Amino acid sequence: MTPLRHRCLLLAAVVLILSGLPRPAHPFTELESDQIARFQVYLRIRTAHPSPDYAGAAAFLLPYAESVGLRTTTLHFTPCKTKPLLLLTWPGTDPSLPSVLLNSHIDSVPAEPERWWHPPFAAHRDAATGRIYARGAQDDKCLPVQYLEAIRGLRAAGFEPARTVHISLVPDEEIGGADGFAEFARSEEFRALNIGFMLDEGQASPTDVFRVFYADRLVWRLIVKAAGAPGHGSRMFDGAAVGNLMDCVETVAGFREAQFGKVKAGEKGPGEVVSANPVYMKAGIPSPTGFVMNMQPSEAEVGFDLRLPPTEDIEQIKRRVKEEWAPAYKNLTYELLQKGPVTDVAGRPIFTATNESNPWWSVFEQAITSAGGKLSKPEILSSTTDSRFVRQLGIPALGFSPMTNTPILLHDNNEFLEDKVFLRGIKVYEHVIRALSSFQG
Repeated sequence: MTPLRHRCLLLAAVVLILSGLPRPAHPFTELESDQIARFQVYLRIRTAHPSPDYAGAAAFLLPYAESVGLRTTTLHFTPCKTKPLLLLTWPGTDPSLPSVLLNSHIDSVPAEPERWWHPPFAAHRDAATGRIYARGAQDDKCLPVQYLEAIRGLRAAGFEPARTVHISLVPDEEIGGADGFAEFARSEEFRALNIGFMLDEGQASPTDVFRVFYADRLVWRLIVKAAGAPGHGSRMFDGAAVGNLMDCVETVAGFREAQFGKVKAGEKGPGEVVSANPVYMKAGIPSPTGFVMNMQPSEAEVGFDLRLPPTEDIEQIKRRVKEEWAPAYKNLTYELLQKGPVTDVAGRPIFTATNESNPWWSVFEQAITSAGGKLSKPEILSSTTDSRFVRQLGIPALGFSPMTNTPILLHDNNEFLEDKVFLRGIKVYEHVIRALSSFQG
């Protein structure tokens, strides 16, 4: 073999090896690399329940906001003062105008490390795909960093907002918000902000259009109890407690299937139907080895998680529960627990208009267009967010997270957000914050 041929073969081998190595997903500027790094730092702070590190998050977020030029305030609504609510403020030139609030929750749900490809609090970035794996990557630790970096960009461009812009970073959203936004919304501090409009978290979009949410479903709990005569396990008789309860479960299951069928057929979105999901059942007579198998019990119980669109006929649902699901003539009693009001302070359904009657909607929609994006049909969120506390006060609020071409992975294993999607979100928020804070209507 000649020396020249030998060198050519070596070169070909090197090229082949290098071609199999991961390549950077995207060439980034120094600023973009710093923004990604700050996102990763925040993700590495363990704010997952049951023991979220709120102090660690505050120690990162407060100096970060101050470095961008924002005023910072820490509020506490619990005696122990271990659940800080961080309020960041960019004063506007016209304090008489109602302000804009950008919200995000600090906490996240737990993770099962053994089911993840990468440790859920390592914020591992895959060099080949740009995916950043971490609990909270989508839900919703991306938002505070995007808010702050968008404001950094606007300030660097010399922009001054007419309306004051506030950012609220709140605790405990994932466990209901009782010690977080619920208390904040009732406080004098909140009233003093004079909020005119709020943006909160949304969800990822698997397509190339952004999703936006104008309402959350109402959260109800239904507990049905059945009573009946006890009897030997071998007997067949009418009116047994478990038999009565099974009639209830079957009736609810039929309703659920009809509602779910509308979603499967594409007639309605997941947030536009009533969901009635059984979450527990209690029946049987305990024994040292389990249950007494030759005796039918005199009591049985089932619990349902009920979620209702705010546009639903509430009274009709109540009648359905009373007359069809848990009729008294079958020895069924029930307890219907409503978590929160069904109307706002003015007696209206709790949702934000997404038409010309709401000028904030038009401003938001135009901002997305100016950022080169498109919005899908506005949706009702199938679960709940802190937005409900603001909408209950009659203040318009939208749920929006600028994540396109991204699988929905909130609360899932291997939650990730691609770096380029994260960076695009910053640019989108620059347009949105500029538009909302300049709105003179």
